[in-house]
Amino acid sequence: MHTAFSSIVDALPERKSPLMERFASLLEVKSPSQLEAMAQESRLVTRRNFGRTMRLFAPLYLSNECVNNCSYCGFSRDNPILRVTLSVEDVIKEARHLASMGFRNVLLVAGEHPRFVSEGYLEECIRALREWVPTIGIEVGPMEAPEYERMVQAGCEGLVVYQETYDRTVYEKMHTAGPKKDFDWRLACPERGYAGGFRRIGVGALFGLSDWRLEALRLAAHVEHLYKQCWKATFTVAFPRLRPAAGDFKPLTDFPDWALVQTVCAFRLTFPEIGIVMSTREPAPLRDALAPLGVTVMSAGSHTEPGGYTGAGNNDLHLTIKGRRVEQQTTCEDRAEGQFGIADERSPAEVAAMLKKQGLDPVWKDWDPSILQPALGAFAQS
Repeated sequence: MHTAFSSIVDALPERKSPLMERFASLLEVKSPSQLEAMAQESRLVTRRNFGRTMRLFAPLYLSNECVNNCSYCGFSRDNPILRVTLSVEDVIKEARHLASMGFRNVLLVAGEHPRFVSEGYLEECIRALREWVPTIGIEVGPMEAPEYERMVQAGCEGLVVYQETYDRTVYEKMHTAGPKKDFDWRLACPERGYAGGFRRIGVGALFGLSDWRLEALRLAAHVEHLYKQCWKATFTVAFPRLRPAAGDFKPLTDFPDWALVQTVCAFRLTFPEIGIVMSTREPAPLRDALAPLGVTVMSAGSHTEPGGYTGAGNNDLHLTIKGRRVEQQTTCEDRAEGQFGIADERSPAEVAAMLKKQGLDPVWKDWDPSILQPALGAFAQS
């Protein structure tokens, strides 16, 4: 019998599974020596399951148009920012630039606006890149399973959807307009993606909106649920912290460095085979320290604005007011607004050098469709 995760998350923290009881114990207050012991164990578990590999990826922002009002997001509908949706040719230009730096793993990101970012547009972008970008993921507005199936058929390999916060009350306050207001619709998104054919699914919460221990517990419970319901998939998890963005939203709660370290270790010790993502939201020294402790996926050299890598699309900057495009006089120095500020501004090559210095192997490409061709050919002949 399938149990909706919404009923599970609403029962936390009072009703916990045995695994979540253990996870909660890992988040209890620890002395420095206890936290160090957790870190060393986490390091060993990571090496045992992932070796010394670190997958590198880059986000490629397609559009900063959005119909949602989210208090913490630079793309929020009512923010008076310069907006743009890249043409497919612009997307190709951005992706070729990323490929020239070594990336073969790209995450396509866009605000949620059906007028500007339709499913046909996304499919066209995916098809335009798939011949030379073997690993393509999407982080866009939630869809129905048949829509996700079309993304998979177009060549998309991964789905990322963060709940932002698992606290219903805070979620309601943060999302004041747009389809994102529906907490349960977003909560069920990973399972719809799985039904649509995705077999690599990323989940996460935006830390700084609710109590960090409760947020981490609810996120862990979601991972436990997905492992049961979507058992053919592999999963990644992320704990992004609020960063400065248009609108000047300030975090509601604290999530200090030591708490992030403890959370990374707790997830690694509870879910030994899960991928753990660390983005350029975090400062370089902290990313360097966390790299060997449990993180398995890192972004590098990131831009969070459409056209941020090459300036593509800057000739089409405009405002969007009440759903209508409003032309704006701009200069060559103007850029589309980013979703949030970046803390680690090192180049991809510098991040790769850091990883090698720590004895880790940066992996730019770990999949290619041609891997399947000999097997498929042998199967066809049998």
